[in-house]
Amino acid sequence: MQGLADFLKGIGAARFGAMIAVTAALVGFFAFVIMRVTTPQMTTLFTDLSVEDSSGIIKDLERQGIQFELRNEGTIIMVPKDKVTRLRMKLAEGGLPKGGGVGYEVFDKSDALGTTSFVQNINHLRALEGELARTIRAIDRIQAARVHLVLPERPLFSREAPEPSASIVVRVRGALEAQQIRAIRHLVASAVNGLKPQRVSIVDETGQLLADGAQTDPEQAMGDERRTAFEKRMRKQVEDIVSSVVGTGRARVQLSADFDFNKITQTSDKYDPEGRVLRSTQTREEQSMTADNNGQVTVNNELPGNQQNGGVAAKDQSKKSEETNNYEISRTTKTEVTEAGRVNRISVAVLVDGIYSKNDKGDLAYQDRTKEQLDRIATLVRSAIGFDQKRGDQVEVVNLRFADAPSTTPIAEPSGLLGMLQFTKDDVMYFVELGVMMLLGLVVLFLVIRPLVKRILASDEVAAAISGVLTGPASDEAAPASQPLLPSGAASAIDVATVQGQVHAQSVHRVGELAERNPNETVAIIRQWLTEPTK
Repeated sequence: MQGLADFLKGIGAARFGAMIAVTAALVGFFAFVIMRVTTPQMTTLFTDLSVEDSSGIIKDLERQGIQFELRNEGTIIMVPKDKVTRLRMKLAEGGLPKGGGVGYEVFDKSDALGTTSFVQNINHLRALEGELARTIRAIDRIQAARVHLVLPERPLFSREAPEPSASIVVRVRGALEAQQIRAIRHLVASAVNGLKPQRVSIVDETGQLLADGAQTDPEQAMGDERRTAFEKRMRKQVEDIVSSVVGTGRARVQLSADFDFNKITQTSDKYDPEGRVLRSTQTREEQSMTADNNGQVTVNNELPGNQQNGGVAAKDQSKKSEETNNYEISRTTKTEVTEAGRVNRISVAVLVDGIYSKNDKGDLAYQDRTKEQLDRIATLVRSAIGFDQKRGDQVEVVNLRFADAPSTTPIAEPSGLLGMLQFTKDDVMYFVELGVMMLLGLVVLFLVIRPLVKRILASDEVAAAISGVLTGPASDEAAPASQPLLPSGAASAIDVATVQGQVHAQSVHRVGELAERNPNETVAIIRQWLTEPTK
């Protein structure tokens, strides 16, 4: 202990404090690095959580003793990457997340004996609204949904029951298409008894009315949707085929289609005179004979006896034959139903950019496309849209220079080690973080710790050199006093004194250099000597 106390006393308070500070800094830095490296990589467990779902998930994670992080005011929960799959299945088994609404689980712990019919009806309505909201959130682009149902009861002594209605508020990413809005309306209408799709209103988070609930002509809505889908599909086909020729982003296509939504039913009968079949034949023969009485009509002539005894008279005999043939004639009945949505006319406008090439100075030079190239592009467009000149289709291809020149910087694609191992973005950021911490460690080691250690060692050298200089002359002064005691060898004693003088001179010169290079340490050592008590 005495040796340790002397060592610490010899070091000095300033150097001892510096050593403690450096040691504490090193311990803290390396502890931070070790904790950061050993901390598991965190990934997203769930996003866009409600307050109820977030609190329930946090309680479950704390019960399991799993490390987690909260971000974005609790709407995002981060957990270790190697446990995220198991946690999702475990939480799904417990019914988490619930989706921020109450579903049919409201009846799981209800007291059926002490519950009135009014409370049961309210819980049923809440459960139905919650389940519908969860189902709507499962649709792409929808982040959150809230459903309000109005299910009126039929009044007493009323012949007509009031129709139910629904209101839906959604928060979306981007914009919903017409087909998705129509799908939501039919989804809700099919889940509620007696609800019609026309009675469902949809509003987004900005207050924009997506469906007003007063649509009385669903066929018109379907027609508009069909025309929009047709125009979008044809536009994409034209853009793909033109962009493959002129380059990606160097063509603009606008397509307009004129649809006829009238439904036509046409019936026509066609008779074939050659295709006949005998169905029935009817033959009739008549024969008559009359006598010539000179045209006189008397009572005597009309008597039966007088006609026989009248002698030979001239007679008129006639014979008539009639035949009727009935034939079945072939007949074809054709009924044509032309559904609504016929394309009457298609108009396409294609704008293409010119050709860019580098000149002698390395700058981009613009050049118009030739008429032959434009004609070929127009031919491709006509083939893509099914051009029909009889119905009045029109295709226009124009070459104009775009306002923004094409970028010459190629798109960087993953290659090398990153492409082979297929690192994710999180892995890359983790490696970058480790590299930065290692670089900071090296900077601290060479720029902070090394200069401090050199200064401490330099202070020890200065103190040893100054002590040797101050103790050296005392020994030199004692030497002449002892010289007379020597019986012989005076010349040798003189040579030794000369060598010691040279050594002391070199020590003094070295102490001067150290003092010039380390003035602060020199002053501290001298002050320490002045404060030390003399023996």
